[in-house]
Amino acid sequence: MPKAKEFTVTIEDKPGALGKCFLALAERGVNILAFQSYVEEGESLARLLVDDPATANAVLGGLRMIFEETEVAVTRLAHRPGELGRAAARLGEKQINIDYSYCGLEPGSARALVVFGVDNLTSAVNVLDKLAAENA
Repeated sequence: MPKAKEFTVTIEDKPGALGKCFLALAERGVNILAFQSYVEEGESLARLLVDDPATANAVLGGLRMIFEETEVAVTRLAHRPGELGRAAARLGEKQINIDYSYCGLEPGSARALVVFGVDNLTSAVNVLDKLAAENA
């Protein structure tokens, strides 16, 4: 999963709104693998990496939510000291800027699923694929 679709969803900044969105996805069998949420300019924004982007798109559209899909670089890292640092450093060595990152877990795996929003997706995927091969 070196490249994946991420959803950035605008959600009302009020109690229960994030839960309503997440439950609607769950009701349709969509599993959230990683997420990040934060408030910016009075709106709650959530970045989601899901196991079924097509269904997530339909659910979010059905809820009339404002969202966009973006391609991101994704890698699986061992859960031990230094792994995240090595991945970020490798991207930096290739002059790839990390705009944001977050992590989650893939079902049935002990590895962290790390998502990088970067300024050069193709190069980032190549760097992270090499890193993953070294740690396989």
